[in-house]
Amino acid sequence: MDERAMAEAIDVEAVADEAFVTLNTGRQIAPFSSRLPLFDFDAAYRVTDAVRQRREAAGASVVGRKIGFTNRTIWEEYSVSAPMWGYVYDTTAHDLAEIGATFSLEGFAEPRIEPEIIFGLAAAPAPGMNERALLDCIGWVAHGFEIVQSIYPGWVFTLPDTVAAYGLHGALLLGPRHEVDGNRDEWFPALSRFEIDLRRNNEVVDRGQAANVLDGPLSALRHLNDLLAGDAVNPPLAAGEIVTTGTLTRAFPVSPGETWSTEPMDITLDGVAITFS
Repeated sequence: MDERAMAEAIDVEAVADEAFVTLNTGRQIAPFSSRLPLFDFDAAYRVTDAVRQRREAAGASVVGRKIGFTNRTIWEEYSVSAPMWGYVYDTTAHDLAEIGATFSLEGFAEPRIEPEIIFGLAAAPAPGMNERALLDCIGWVAHGFEIVQSIYPGWVFTLPDTVAAYGLHGALLLGPRHEVDGNRDEWFPALSRFEIDLRRNNEVVDRGQAANVLDGPLSALRHLNDLLAGDAVNPPLAAGEIVTTGTLTRAFPVSPGETWSTEPMDITLDGVAITFS
């Protein structure tokens, strides 16, 4: 059976319905792969498209993408061996300067926090671009937190399951945006060599580095750009999209009452902080 036939053997609309009705409820379900032996990447990214249509019909708009599992140091922890991606929406992306110092975890399933580098695309990248060419497509760089979640109990799943579950995306909390025009020669090396401390209640819980993310956030962007070039359902990256490139540290469980903060080093980016309610 070829890939298209396998995807069609899966009731993509039924899977999308189940994933969509679970969104923002805090409820969890059995992984689709445990019930559908043919559930693979091709079927999962068709679910991604179908869930996007449902979210848009409910009033949300796509503003970009998130890349997950770019940090190879955590692959063993989650029993995965490759990155994946999902959509980011205007209902899930928030500027920290606008939402204030607190963020509610209501509706998230087993939420975890990830410090990430976020790009704002000023131009649509062409297929096959290398990291330096991709930097020329970027208008701004920011640092922030992605709040990820698992609609599967205990964070146990296969990679196609994570794709169908919104790319594990819950929310994106963006810090200040820094324009890259005029400083590209400084940004390019910095984006592959910086380090970052992640703190919970002022105590350092992990130190990450750019190289954790597929050798650097620009390399993560390159991976996504190349992957989308072969996607028959989901569109390529476009000007105006934001792309968050994956966690620089381990992903840590979060709970109401905790304050999380970061300190980037050797890069012109601000640390960010958030208290959960």
